[in-house]
Amino acid sequence: MKGAKMVKAVGLMSGTSLDGVDVAELVTDGERIEAFGKSGYRGFSDEERAVLRAALGRWHSDDLGAALEVVQRAHIEALAGYTPELIGFHGQTLAHEPRGRGTHQLGDGDALSEAIGAPVVWDFRSNDVQLGGEGAPLAPFFHFACAKWINANKPLAFLNLGGVGNITWIDPSKEKPESEGALLAFDTGPANAPINDLMQKRRGQSHDEGGALARQGTVETGALELFLSESYFLRMPPKSLDRDDFSVMLDLVSELSDADAAATMTAMCAAAVMQGMQHCPSPPERVLVCGGGRHNPVMMHMLREALDCPVEPVESVGLDGDMLEAQAFAYLAVRVARGLPTSGPTTTGVRAYVGGGTLSEPS
Repeated sequence: MKGAKMVKAVGLMSGTSLDGVDVAELVTDGERIEAFGKSGYRGFSDEERAVLRAALGRWHSDDLGAALEVVQRAHIEALAGYTPELIGFHGQTLAHEPRGRGTHQLGDGDALSEAIGAPVVWDFRSNDVQLGGEGAPLAPFFHFACAKWINANKPLAFLNLGGVGNITWIDPSKEKPESEGALLAFDTGPANAPINDLMQKRRGQSHDEGGALARQGTVETGALELFLSESYFLRMPPKSLDRDDFSVMLDLVSELSDADAAATMTAMCAAAVMQGMQHCPSPPERVLVCGGGRHNPVMMHMLREALDCPVEPVESVGLDGDMLEAQAFAYLAVRVARGLPTSGPTTTGVRAYVGGGTLSEPS
């Protein structure tokens, strides 16, 4: 797929919050966004979510047949009704140890390509990790393209509140994401994943719908201060996290009521973002929020109280915050197919700008 022709790509994303598979079309040449297409969602059932939850923290050598079956089936079903020229398949992250065993996104791109009959780019993160990078976050190059698409002219930040939170600071005056000073990106800390785990453990619910439980509670400042004393917040970016790196959060709220625990953990996520903002090269003019966390009005209120700039969902500039990550992997798939870089020193800490991903084509 050489040259700069526009491609109708479809991206697939299943995040660490374990809610389901997002699917989104994007027309792009891997540099400029020409159009956003249709999108959809295939949720996991309670039974499927339980299978995936049991597989978290496991690696390629483990017996993951049941989890792989869930991942493949859900993604094939998510693609029903789409006719992509190229598919970006992120897979399901089970473990992420960039300074240890590597990174593991469960999924078989060869099998998906055969099932759908279209080329598939997958295993986006391994190459970056093998070359010394964190392997995450990978959406920043797409965030840069989005900043250009909305005609931003001052530094801004995209904040993704998925299972883990990550931020992309962008200077849209730069020509390309590889340009010096164009980007800085890193994981801020935990976001929805620990709150979801709390709700599952305490209430048998998948998440705190609309922040309803957190709204009833009071933040325990002692637990919040202990959380912020974690060494991760002292590390300079780029830096990344595994979904369960902050499992200590559940211990810190173990003696609190359900409502106080939810309020405190929500405050922890917002405080982690505030800490991360201190690393930005210059204050962003605004923060645009994507991911499930933007649907939590308690979390959004805490962020607005903590930050010295407008904090708005990405819908305020005409983007789709539920689909931004799926769109990102459609965009990155085209970059991989064209031989363009997908990460660099200021996004994952990799030593040079590199392209990740494996391209599989149907026989």
